[in-house]
Amino acid sequence: MKQSEIPTRERIVSAAAKLFYSEGIRAVSVDAVAEKAGVTKRTLYYHFESKDDLVAAYLAARDQPNLALYRRWFAEMEGNAADKVRGLFLNLAQSARKPSWKGCGFLRTAAELANMPGHPAMKTGAAHKKRVEDWLKTEFAAAGAADAAPLLARQVILLLDGSFAVALLHRDPAYMEAAGDAAYELVRVAVARK
Repeated sequence: MKQSEIPTRERIVSAAAKLFYSEGIRAVSVDAVAEKAGVTKRTLYYHFESKDDLVAAYLAARDQPNLALYRRWFAEMEGNAADKVRGLFLNLAQSARKPSWKGCGFLRTAAELANMPGHPAMKTGAAHKKRVEDWLKTEFAAAGAADAAPLLARQVILLLDGSFAVALLHRDPAYMEAAGDAAYELVRVAVARK
């Protein structure tokens, strides 16, 4: 599909996603997004009331694709729920080995907006993280750990987000693999107690 055939709003969000992920939201101006999208600043503001709305749209556009990717990795991994959880971390570690990897866009945005808890992007990021936690809770309940599922999902989310942060800080995906080993043990023990 040619750039001109992509709807304008979608082109703007795509351009913003590339720039925000690679450079950070504060470092990227609305002018830079408009230029990369091939639109005028006026056109950008026709589709988005403010840069804040554009940042929230950038994260909203990542929500379902990220969750779908996690679900696919989980489903494709052989073995039980513990093996599948470890597989999430192994796939993330593989992604973190790519030079273009910059960590979790949701967490990086939250760090940039830490002093603005009411920002629409903070709400979008929190909702995404909650959806991932709820999905894990459902998977753990289906694996036979229904009573432990809420706490277990929260523990795995902590390992997941912690591994994003530490792997980015040290530029070492082995931290994700170690977190995956810890998640494996938590899930293995919880499912064995059923």
